[in-house]
Amino acid sequence: FSEMSTILSLNSGHSIPSIGLGTWKSWPGAVGPAVSHAIQSGYRHVDTAHVYRNEEEVGEHIRKEIEGGVKREELFVTSKLWCTDHNPERVGPACDAMLKRLGLDYIDLYLIHWPEAYTPGNDMFPEKEDGTIKWIDIDPIIPWKEMEKLVASGKVKSLGVSNFNHKQILAINKESSIPISVVQCECHPYFPQQKLLNFCKEQGITFIAYAPLGAPDYAQPGSPALLEDEAVAAIAKNYGKTTAQVLLRFHIDRGCAVIPKSVTPSRIEENLKVFDFKLTPEDLQTLIGLDKDHRYYRDDECATSPQYPFKEEY
Repeated sequence: FSEMSTILSLNSGHSIPSIGLGTWKSWPGAVGPAVSHAIQSGYRHVDTAHVYRNEEEVGEHIRKEIEGGVKREELFVTSKLWCTDHNPERVGPACDAMLKRLGLDYIDLYLIHWPEAYTPGNDMFPEKEDGTIKWIDIDPIIPWKEMEKLVASGKVKSLGVSNFNHKQILAINKESSIPISVVQCECHPYFPQQKLLNFCKEQGITFIAYAPLGAPDYAQPGSPALLEDEAVAAIAKNYGKTTAQVLLRFHIDRGCAVIPKSVTPSRIEENLKVFDFKLTPEDLQTLIGLDKDHRYYRDDECATSPQYPFKEEY
């Protein structure tokens, strides 16, 4: 791994670089060059998913960098099982199709993207007439047990979940042969996830924060703009850093990994320059104190599903 990126140990025996490149909403034509630029700049962790519809281009540029001399085993690649593939007979084929799109023999981390299952088929967001999602009732342990077979066959190194609450995490760990290695959830000072973070630490689970900058390209009109927060700006000024760099270091100093998304070369580089300073405990407390209990990603269209995760406090 490049010296620039701190490494976290996973309970699976593998390790993960604490800064990764997020690729959601990174569109075709832009995402590939972003992946190449990130790897050339020192990133060794790339996060994608079936539903992002960019795995082919992400994979093409990962392979390009491997051909250029980066070792595959130095890279950490994450993808995710989509909600339409929770039926047990769909999990293995979904993984094979994902590896084919990426053009890789294995991935380092496979996550269940959301706990809810949708009606299977080619439509990734099958809708009822009222615009809500056509969900089906499948306990997430069912796809999880199929994912365990992918570890046994060498197609996947570590397993995890995304957007699960602590009860759903416990339920899987109670019945699984392979425990959850990683939980990936929205996290930032407006939604600091302290209880979920503490819970993951107790369980030996590594936490990955998404939307660390407050989802500026997704936030609904009227949402609070985290990058413009005066308290964050004041801390950034003290360190001679940008607000984005402070918001990323926030996760590093809490022992988490973080996956900022960018397709802008200068920002991709800026987002990695967070290993030459450390926030004081006081600054961390100030940032956690900005908590507005504000989720940018709410998943309301699935609120009637029995697996909907956000009814729980954490």
